[in-house]
Amino acid sequence: MSFVHWWRSGDAVTQTAALVLLLMSVASWVIMLWKTRLLSRASADLARSLAAFWQASDWPQAHAAVAAFDRESLALPLVAAADMARARLEVRAGGSALQEPALAHATRLLRGALSAGTARLQYGQVVLATVGATAPFVGLLGTVWGIYHALAAMAGAGQISVERLAGPVGEALIMTAAGLAVAIPAVLGYNVLGRTVARLEADLEGFAHDLRELCASAPEA
Repeated sequence: MSFVHWWRSGDAVTQTAALVLLLMSVASWVIMLWKTRLLSRASADLARSLAAFWQASDWPQAHAAVAAFDRESLALPLVAAADMARARLEVRAGGSALQEPALAHATRLLRGALSAGTARLQYGQVVLATVGATAPFVGLLGTVWGIYHALAAMAGAGQISVERLAGPVGEALIMTAAGLAVAIPAVLGYNVLGRTVARLEADLEGFAHDLRELCASAPEA
């Protein structure tokens, strides 16, 4: 059985299900390849950026060091937010009544930068989860519809037998196999990439907390 024969023997529902699975497969593989490159670069850059930040002798040097290493712009927005917060804290350090609102402002800036970074890391995970959860059912729909289509055609011809049914049913089961072939890589990619994303998010959250502590100590410097 060739693909051309299988395609021509299917109706619009079967062909639509096959096209949906193809689009799911292409989308999931593109996302997995892109995210693998992104997370690989981000892991290496974040480690170098944080090390360079803590080794810097002053704040401008630390900012420049992070900018030099952070190609994916994960840590740099946090440093920029902390820089803005420190400037405000230093200006408003005249009294304790003004210090708490400024620290709250620093927290909001760092939270916004952290949210942007984590959103970038999470990008595509929903697609992988959706493909992994729905692709088997799309394939099953194609199989069920293919079997129904074959039985209806045989009933119309008045000739139903195991021998005549085996071929169409076997062809219909291809859709189930295709659905699993699309879903399994997507689920594996979601889990593997998700572990790296979680680790990077934890590193960014810890760095954001450390930056807030630096901001809090700025008025006392």
